[in-house]
Amino acid sequence: MAAPMKAKCWPWWGAVMTTRIFVSLDAAALSVGAGPVAAAVRAEIAARKLDAKLVRNGSRGLLWLEPLLAIETPEGRIGYGPVTAADVKSIFDAGPKADHPLKVGLVEAIPYLAKQQRLTFARVGITDPISMEDYEAHGGLKGLRRALDMAPAAIVQEVADSGLRGRGGRGLSHRHQMEDRAGTEAAQKYIVCNADEGDSGTFSDRMIMEGDPFALIEGMAIAGVAVGATKGYVYIRSEYPHAFRQMTRAIEVARAKNLLGTNVLGSNRIFDMEARLGAGAYIAARKPRCWKAWKGGRGQIRFKPPLPAIEGLFGKPTVVNNLVSRWRACRSSLRRAAAHYKNFGLGRSRGTMPIQLAGNIKHGGLIELAFGTTLRELIYDYGGGTYSGRPVRAVQVGGPLGAYWPTNLFDVPFDYEAFAAKGGMVGHGGVVVFDDSVDLAKQARFAFHFCAIESCGKCTPCRIGSQRGAETVDKIMRGERVVENIDIVRDLCETMRDGSLCALGWAHPHAGDERHGAFP
Repeated sequence: MAAPMKAKCWPWWGAVMTTRIFVSLDAAALSVGAGPVAAAVRAEIAARKLDAKLVRNGSRGLLWLEPLLAIETPEGRIGYGPVTAADVKSIFDAGPKADHPLKVGLVEAIPYLAKQQRLTFARVGITDPISMEDYEAHGGLKGLRRALDMAPAAIVQEVADSGLRGRGGRGLSHRHQMEDRAGTEAAQKYIVCNADEGDSGTFSDRMIMEGDPFALIEGMAIAGVAVGATKGYVYIRSEYPHAFRQMTRAIEVARAKNLLGTNVLGSNRIFDMEARLGAGAYIAARKPRCWKAWKGGRGQIRFKPPLPAIEGLFGKPTVVNNLVSRWRACRSSLRRAAAHYKNFGLGRSRGTMPIQLAGNIKHGGLIELAFGTTLRELIYDYGGGTYSGRPVRAVQVGGPLGAYWPTNLFDVPFDYEAFAAKGGMVGHGGVVVFDDSVDLAKQARFAFHFCAIESCGKCTPCRIGSQRGAETVDKIMRGERVVENIDIVRDLCETMRDGSLCALGWAHPHAGDERHGAFP
């Protein structure tokens, strides 16, 4: 009987080990054809009997190059993009040492990526997202192992020293939440990650869950050790089916590898977690509405007290954060110590911020930089200007509740305090670009309409004010009593800002106040 044919090594550089070829499984890459590209790569490997392995990694965040195909070489990963299934054969024929029309060179050397300061996204797009071995080889579990050797109070202090704040909304300190829960006596406590990423132009949480889910698990486990919680939940919006499946798979692997369970990394500590799928509602992205929603209730605001530190999920003390990236940043601050993390940023805004460029932009994607960059740098140095080639008119920062920033404010430092001083907010870091063809009156009308359809209906200023706002903007656009109706819109904005019970009502009109630099 003839011996089986041995797989060929890649002839391109005389490699003697299995070559890895990377095609992203990120939802953004899948939406533009990464699935057929991956199938074509598998077919070429089989047809040529090559000693190669296809790895479905996360996205590097260079979304204009997706589907991005990367081939591992001794010099680094050589990238090609955007690739179609029909391009794969010619890429294999040429090999990474030869020229190809889609070749972009070393992925790490692409300026868009090379100029970034990636802490939270250091592994995303580098590793196999479901390989614990790959995760550890790239620095994973160092933060948790360090935390397991520390007293809970010391962990909380380390997070406090790092200056870590929330990566959304008002940028509240992470320290206070952990201190409050750690000081509460209870037989059961919970850690909750609210991954209902509903802001327009945002996708960083999804990228982490799809591309580096073990980092989220590790960050939540660290918080569990710090406050004495033994159970965690990740609440994922129904519009993220890929992220939900990936997180579910990662949790199963984490249990099998003792990252979760009754003996976390051999420490006799208990921490387990599960992913829950939400029904889909913008207001469910705010605590405690997320746990109301996943229990089948209406996602409505709850009056305080009681605070979640005393009575949260299932009536127990709960640490809940609205952003995946905040738990990732918590892990980063423990991995390399607070001093390293605090070296990034400026003022009270420490660390880095994952910024998502979207809208009418030439090079959309994920950019992680220290606080202090500017919108001008983001839009032109990274984004390359508008996709249409027309001048920029304005950008909206912070989702549908955020301000529209005119070009004369593009040099304001990108940090919480500087943005708040101009009537805007950093929010989740979404930056949506509009060129000079945009009708800002229509955008103002959309803001009111969005608030009206997403309102939970509990408070009158939000429920009625948003509807009346949309109707009044319609009158202005028709030219009816323009001056008087503009005054009515301003009055509605003040009423919603000062009288609404939650951010859906009070945040969306405040940027339109003429006393601030940003406008609706």
